Amino acid sequence: MNIKIINKSHHTLPHYETGASAGMDLRANISDPVTLQPLGRAIITTGIFIELPVGVEAQVRPRSGLAAKKGITVLNAPGTIDADYRGEIGVILVNLSNESFTIENGERIAQLVIAKHERAEWVEVQELSVTSRGEGGFGSTGVK
Repeated sequence: MNIKIINKSHHTLPHYETGASAGMDLRANISDPVTLQPLGRAIITTGIFIELPVGVEAQVRPRSGLAAKKGITVLNAPGTIDADYRGEIGVILVNLSNESFTIENGERIAQLVIAKHERAEWVEVQELSVTSRGEGGFGSTGVK
């Protein structure tokens, strides 16, 4: 799939790090470092603008290493970039650790996954089909 991209940063284009990677890293494109205090959040710009085909979205997801090692994650994970959005990709980062964390220009802050999706049309009915699960949710299948 070809996707049009404008790169206003001085960093490399997002790319797959391995042959089987699902996500491409997004880098911070900031003039000054941004320090996130514990429980602090900020929108970090990337300098990346994309044009997705209809029926495709880009999902902004956390990087597992940042989350596991530093407690830094994407607040609205996954963030969705719609096919008709033409603005700069921004990443809402939150610091869930007990220590401040500084984001530097060029740092890999999130990953971008390109995914096809379907649009639904609602069919309003008076009842739904019966299943063995029924209305069981939120832990109804146990933990072991």
